[in-house]
Amino acid sequence: MALFNVRVYGLLLDSQNRLLVSDEYIRGEFFTKLPGGGLEFGEGTRDGLAREFIEETGITVTVGAHLYTTDFFQISAFNKKDQIISIYYVVHSTECEKIKTSEINFDFSPDQIADTKGTFESF
Repeated sequence: MALFNVRVYGLLLDSQNRLLVSDEYIRGEFFTKLPGGGLEFGEGTRDGLAREFIEETGITVTVGAHLYTTDFFQISAFNKKDQIISIYYVVHSTECEKIKTSEINFDFSPDQIADTKGTFESF
């Protein structure tokens, strides 16, 4: 049976107006996306996004204005039986400097690269 997969993402700008993006290696594929991910059962969209930011970046965010919700059919990249609904919010944080970022795309550490079956990310 086909399922809906609700995903939440945050647009975070630092003090220099740079947008935080996540380069990720998942299931043998490379992706660039905004920080965020799937809701867990019983979670609201804002709470889920705040949790995802802590899990992915280690920082706490305040979830601000709703920016956009997908209004078209989008199939999951990982399960062709799932339809994705993505919800985007503006987020704010005073902890941006805690995130290790790089100007190099997919700037993974040697330990991450050595684990070819792993899942990892850089910002």
